[in-house]
Amino acid sequence: MTDDPRSGEVRPERLPRWGQPPRNRRELLRKSLWIGIWLVFLSSPVHDLVSGHHTAGGIVGGSLGLVAFVWLYVALVFRNMSGRPLPRRPVVLLLVVLGALAALLCLTLGPHWLGLFVYVSVACGATLPLQTAYWAIGATAALMWLVGLHAGEDVARDLVLLVVLIGFAMTGVGQLVRTTVELRKARATVAQLAANEERLRLARDLHDLLGHSLSLITLKSELAGRMLPGRPDEAAQQVADIEQVSRQALVDVREAVTGYRRPRLASELAGAQVALTAAGVVADVPVEPDLTEIPEESESALAWALREAVTNVVRHSGAGRCAVEVLRRQTLDGPLLELSVEDDGSGGSGETPGNGLTGLAERLAKAGGTLQAGPVRHGFRLVARVPAGPAGHIGSGA
Repeated sequence: MTDDPRSGEVRPERLPRWGQPPRNRRELLRKSLWIGIWLVFLSSPVHDLVSGHHTAGGIVGGSLGLVAFVWLYVALVFRNMSGRPLPRRPVVLLLVVLGALAALLCLTLGPHWLGLFVYVSVACGATLPLQTAYWAIGATAALMWLVGLHAGEDVARDLVLLVVLIGFAMTGVGQLVRTTVELRKARATVAQLAANEERLRLARDLHDLLGHSLSLITLKSELAGRMLPGRPDEAAQQVADIEQVSRQALVDVREAVTGYRRPRLASELAGAQVALTAAGVVADVPVEPDLTEIPEESESALAWALREAVTNVVRHSGAGRCAVEVLRRQTLDGPLLELSVEDDGSGGSGETPGNGLTGLAERLAKAGGTLQAGPVRHGFRLVARVPAGPAGHIGSGA
């Protein structure tokens, strides 16, 4: 549920989603800016073109060559940062073309164009595997030095260290992107395996629960059929047994399904950490709270409360920080388990609570608990309390 007295749009992620294609124009713009900011080294070639030191043919040829160079560079790096890298051979071919184009422009238009080798080094570090990238960056620096001997040795000497350092730095970025993609695939695989395991476990449980009962029902139904019409009293007894077994089987299935559907507070805390972090909210969430001797109904009610609170923080609050705390309190009415979710986002925009909080209050009331929610001095706070076991502090934020 997402109803809440707050209002506002869903909070977008603040940083580019490295290793994934952009989902909308805003993310496309962010990724383009992150890549385009490095185009600052093109100021020297552009200034050389507009300075009037070249013929009209040189200016046209240099402009076309510069556009082609930038297009190749952006295409290579952008695809890599978007998690859709090209195959190995096309990448190597494009890097060779990029290096050859940089060398050609430097040899024909002068030392002001030696900065293009910085981009060749960046592209090598961002797109090639680690060991291959080290050799490619060294080769790029050597090629720039050789070209600089003809075009401008002093400029090449000043740039060679920059080419090597930036290239090596970009290998880290490239490795980070590749690791992010692999982790995302691994997480999807683990989720799929977990879902399959849960299906198998459900199938095993249903087989264990219903196998014996259905077999007994079938057997007694056959007996009752054979007893009719000659022995109606014995047939009636078999039908009564069938009814009893059926009712017990129905109770067992309901208990099993209820166990599968009941949320657990520990898993909801882990999910809250992931959801808040993904939304760009600084999360302070307990890692492993001690929930021993907590009634299942109380734990389930707090788990629903946490899910509702975190959903509202992510979708409506516009918060930058969120703190979750779980602790026990000893009161005159007995020990209570308290869940507190406080954020620094916008407070309530209305006098009455939304449907989500109303339904949550009703759920907590069924478990013997209470709900308090409303604006505080620097944000919004939700506090849910349910009956608990022995008193003692459970834990605050990680």
